[in-house]
Amino acid sequence: MSITLRSFGAAGEVTGSKHLLEVDGQKILIDCGAFQGKRAEADAKNRKLLGEIDPSSIDVVILTHAHYDHCGLLPALVKHGFSGSIFATSATRDLANLIMTDSAHIQARDADYLSRQADKKGERFDWKPLYDEFDVIKTMDQFVTIGYHRPVPVADGVRAEFLDAGHILGSALVRMEVQDSAGHKVVIGFSGDLGRKNKPIIRDPECLTDIDVLVLESTYGDRLHEPTENALERLETIVNRTWENGGKLIIPAFAVERTQELVFYLHLLHDAGSIPELPIWVDSPMALNATSIFAIHPECYDAETYAAFTRHAKNPFGFSALNFARSVEESKMLNMARGPMIIISADGMCEFGRIQHHLIHGVENPANTVLIVGYMAEGTLGRRLKDGAAEVRIHGDWYKVRAKIEEIDAFSAHADWKETMDWLACVDRTRLGRVLLVHGEDAALKAMREHVLENGIRQVDIVEAGVPYELA
Repeated sequence: MSITLRSFGAAGEVTGSKHLLEVDGQKILIDCGAFQGKRAEADAKNRKLLGEIDPSSIDVVILTHAHYDHCGLLPALVKHGFSGSIFATSATRDLANLIMTDSAHIQARDADYLSRQADKKGERFDWKPLYDEFDVIKTMDQFVTIGYHRPVPVADGVRAEFLDAGHILGSALVRMEVQDSAGHKVVIGFSGDLGRKNKPIIRDPECLTDIDVLVLESTYGDRLHEPTENALERLETIVNRTWENGGKLIIPAFAVERTQELVFYLHLLHDAGSIPELPIWVDSPMALNATSIFAIHPECYDAETYAAFTRHAKNPFGFSALNFARSVEESKMLNMARGPMIIISADGMCEFGRIQHHLIHGVENPANTVLIVGYMAEGTLGRRLKDGAAEVRIHGDWYKVRAKIEEIDAFSAHADWKETMDWLACVDRTRLGRVLLVHGEDAALKAMREHVLENGIRQVDIVEAGVPYELA
């Protein structure tokens, strides 16, 4: 058989999506994401890249969307010899440029900071960034943008088509028609990260029709999200309590999608008079730039959001209470300032970036609240806070967790298992004979497997890293 799939990331875990489709010796990589989690473990995995596979042997990359765990290692792939095209939507290209550049800057700053810390302690330090901004520039030259619903040949015998995944701006499901030289044919669907219906800003996920095999994410395979209406009520309650306590509401949030969605909801609550006039700060240079990218891609908005935004200010993501911290000095000022205020800052899993400094200065204050609004991978600082750790280690020092920890999972951009099954209902079950499950922790994968089997799919595999799966 000459049509096979192997996963080198997001197999038995959530981050680091890298799925290699091989057809007649051609290598097509779907996503090239970075692992996230404990810093040392994630770094070691990221340096392995594709294991024994030489990056220069990859013919083409298909990028489903611009989250770091799907695009974050593209510059490393290019640095080590990949010279082919990277196919993506226009919005994904713009956001990926931002995320990869930000990652290069963070790695450079981390190298400088950790080197100085090691010097102070008389320790040896030889860690090097995975890539730099020049690698990112070279990577961007290899992007080829295509729109939704425009099938294009990406390799011999392989055509790919993007459909809207409803996950983040520009996110795509991939429908891939594959035929090898022996005449074997198979149509493969890749969910990337599957979004949810009725989310603000972007459109609902589309159907993947006429497919034989589906590679399906399973992040929330064992969980259901709370209704958005409840989430808005809880957000209102938490903001008002923060005001009454005179504290800070610290929200770790990814700079792309989650920050814009939070701003959208806070805008609604502010306009309705449901929350008081307290300062709201977005402290993430990348979030500021990402918000600008959102503003120039209205083609990705759903109809309601587009109509609502045209009734608001020129910047649909801005309102009177909203401020952006544009400099390190402004960020430091927020740490010294007294509440009440809201601070939304990246990284979403609390492993990097300015959010760590806000937690250092805020997690020991019982008047403050840390609000978890997204998925926290195992081993991350965000996961330890979510799981109720009494104290946490940040930048080598220990801090007691006295702030109140809250969680609202309705803001997740990933479909839960029921939403996934509802989406799967639009797929022709008489043709879809096999589902390969990726992008989930063990319990979620096992639960999702049962849900998919119960919905009439004949063969459901939980993908193991590096194992080849014959598709035709």
